[in-house]
Amino acid sequence: MGFILLIITTFILVLLTILASLQFPFPILYFLMVTGQILLLFTVYKVLTDKYVTKKTFEDYYEDHPVNRD
Repeated sequence: MGFILLIITTFILVLLTILASLQFPFPILYFLMVTGQILLLFTVYKVLTDKYVTKKTFEDYYEDHPVNRD
């Protein structure tokens, strides 16, 4: 759910940037800006309160750059 919200939020905010550069009317830009900011806050809340569980710790380092434990 969090990933889908992040994609939608990103799309809205990129669309806002494109429409602002094309000089769309202010009410449309304002609506997109407010909607994007509210969606961003909601997305951050959903991602941080997600029931994601992992067995990895900081000792596991990064998956794409493993540490030699010799």
